[in-house]
Amino acid sequence: MRTLACLLLVAAVLVSNEKANAQSSYDLRSPDNRIEVRIRTSGQIRYDVVVQTMPILENSTVSLDIDHKKLGIDPKVIDAKQSSHDQVVEPIVRQKFAKIRDHYNELRLNLDGGYSVVFRAYNEGVGYRFETSLPQKEVKIYGEEANFRFASNFVVYYPQEDSFYSHNERKYLPQPLSEISSQFFASLPAVVDTSEGGKVVIAESDVEDYPGLWLRGAAPSFALSATFPPYPIKEAQTSDRDYKPTENADYIAVTSGTRTYPWRIIGVVDHDGDLLTNEIVYLLERPSQFRDTSWIKPGKVAWDWWNDWNIDGVDFHAGINTKTYEYYVDFASKYSIPYIILDDGWYKLGNLLEVTPDLNMNELTAYAKQKNVGLILWASWKTLDDQLIPALDQFQKWGIKGIKVDFMQRSDQIMMNYFAKVCREAAKRHMLVDFHGAQKPATMMRTWPNLINTEGVRGMEWSKWSWESEPKHNVTLPFTRMFLGPMDYTPGAMRNATKSTFAPIARQPMAMGTRCHQLAMYVVYDAPLQMLSDSPSNYLREPETMEFIGAVTTTWDDTRVLDARIAEYVLVARQNGRDWYVGAMTDWDPRDMEVNFSFLPDGNFILDAYQDGVNADRNASDYKKTTTQVNRSTKLKIHLAPGGGWAARIHQ
Repeated sequence: MRTLACLLLVAAVLVSNEKANAQSSYDLRSPDNRIEVRIRTSGQIRYDVVVQTMPILENSTVSLDIDHKKLGIDPKVIDAKQSSHDQVVEPIVRQKFAKIRDHYNELRLNLDGGYSVVFRAYNEGVGYRFETSLPQKEVKIYGEEANFRFASNFVVYYPQEDSFYSHNERKYLPQPLSEISSQFFASLPAVVDTSEGGKVVIAESDVEDYPGLWLRGAAPSFALSATFPPYPIKEAQTSDRDYKPTENADYIAVTSGTRTYPWRIIGVVDHDGDLLTNEIVYLLERPSQFRDTSWIKPGKVAWDWWNDWNIDGVDFHAGINTKTYEYYVDFASKYSIPYIILDDGWYKLGNLLEVTPDLNMNELTAYAKQKNVGLILWASWKTLDDQLIPALDQFQKWGIKGIKVDFMQRSDQIMMNYFAKVCREAAKRHMLVDFHGAQKPATMMRTWPNLINTEGVRGMEWSKWSWESEPKHNVTLPFTRMFLGPMDYTPGAMRNATKSTFAPIARQPMAMGTRCHQLAMYVVYDAPLQMLSDSPSNYLREPETMEFIGAVTTTWDDTRVLDARIAEYVLVARQNGRDWYVGAMTDWDPRDMEVNFSFLPDGNFILDAYQDGVNADRNASDYKKTTTQVNRSTKLKIHLAPGGGWAARIHQ
C-alpha cells in the first residue's frame, strides 16, 4: 500500500508539473478587481496591465542577465502559486497615515534554473521582481530588461536628465511618449497621463545592493525602458564633494547568487489627487529591522544656508560662529522647533574632525542641550565616507541628533550601498539622516526609519540663482517626485515675490509665489524633517505667521486630498491627533476653490486661516488671517491669488 501511495504521489507531481509546463498564460487581479495583469511565459516573460477594461501596458517584457545567462528568456515554469495577503501596517514615521492597508494578490512563478518572478497586484498598482537561488556565491549582473510598453501615445511627465551623475533635481515636463527617443533618459518617477483621467507611475522600491532604476525613451514606439548606471571600477575626486566614476565595467552589479531584486512598480490611480495618497512604494519597501525606534523623532528644523546666516538686531557679526548658532537655538527654543542645522562651513573642508575656528562646538552643544534643541550637522558625502566611524563617534560624543549628507549625485551600486551603510551606522548612534544630492533614498525610508527625509528635488534653494522654483513647478511636485516618498523642498520664505518682482539674489533670497503659497507647503509636502529656511530674524518679525509654522506638525495620522489637478492646483487636509491642517496651492493662475469640511468629526472647531491678501497679486507677502468656527457641514469658498495659497489650522 505504501508503494502504491508513493507511486500515486509521484504521478500527481508529474501531472502537476506537466500542467505548469503546458500553461503559458496567467491572470492576476487586484483585490478590488479594478486592475488586471495578464502574464505570458511563451518565449519570454511578458505582461499586460489592464485598468477597468482599458489596456495600459501591452506586451511589456522582463529579463535579467546574470553571468551572461538571461533569466526570463525561454522560461520553463516549474510551478505557479497564487496567494493573497491582507494586513495593516503601522509606519514608524507617519508620512501620510498612521495605518496603511497592505492588501494584494500575488502570483509566484518558480522557474527552472533557480529563479522566480513574483507579481503582485494591489489596488494601488502592480509590482514585480526577480528572486534567485543560484549555486554561485557571487554573480555579476550584466543588465536588466524592463520594457514598459504603453498601449497608446500617452503623455508622460518626464524628469529628463543629462547624465547619471546628477542631483536628480529636474522639472517634470509633459511630453508624448512618441517624442522621447532612446538618447533621452530620466530619473524617477515617470507619471503617465492615460488620457482617461487616470495616471500610471513607473517607479521602484526595495533597492538593496543594486543600482537605481532610470528610464529611456523608445520613440517612435510608445515605451519607456530600464537603464542603469554601470558599476564603477575607477573614480576620481575633483573636490571635497565631487567624486566621479571615470571608468565603468560592462556590468551593473556584483551581488549574491541568492537574493531578492528590487521591485519594479506600475502605480495606478483613477484621479490626480490619488497620486498623493498612493503608498505602493512604501508598502514594497523591506520593513525595518530596528528593534528600538523610540529615539526617532521627526520635527521641524531651522536652517542656516538658504538665508545665508542673515540675522540682524544683534551686537555680534553674523556668520558661521558660536553666537550666530546660539541665536538660531534661541529662536528654535522659542517656537518649540526641535532641531537646527549647521550646514556647509562648520568644519574645515576635507576633515569633519576639525571645526572652524569661530565655532566652539562644545559650548554650542551644551547651550543647545540646555534649550532642548538638537543639532544636525551637514557633511559632504565623500568626506563622511572617508571618516565615517571616527566622525560619527565624535558626533555622538557631542550629542548630535542627526546628519545631513550631500553631493552624492550617483545611484550606482556602490552609492546605493553607501546610503544603507550610513543609515546603519547612524542608527547605531541614534542619529537621523537627511540625504541631499540624490533622489533614490526616498524609496528606502521604511527600511531605514532614521532616514527622515531626502532631497533629489528642484526645491527652494534654486530661487537663490534661478527662476526655476516657481508655482507651476511647485504644484507639479506633489504628483510626481513625492510619489517616491518625502522630499526636502525646504519651504518657509518670508520674502515673497510675484513673477514681476522676483529676482534670484543669493545673499538675500526670496521665493516666487505668495506667503500663503509657502505656508501651504507645510501641509501639502511630505517631509518628516521639515525646514524653516528663512532667517530667524525674518520669522521673529512675523509672529502671526509663526503661529501657524510653529504649530504645524510634520507627520500625519490621515491625509485627504480634497481637490487636485497635476501642475495646476492642489487642496489637501491632514490630521495629527485632534488637529487638522489644510493647505491649498495654485500655479500662476488665480483660482477660486471650495473647502468642504466633511472630513471633520462631529462637533464645532476653530478655524485659523491664512488667505492671500487683496493685493497679493502685487505684493506677494500680503495675506490676511481670519478666525471662524466650522463643523463637518461647513463649506467655505476661498480665493487664491496668482502663485497663491491658503493654509489653515483647525482645532478645538
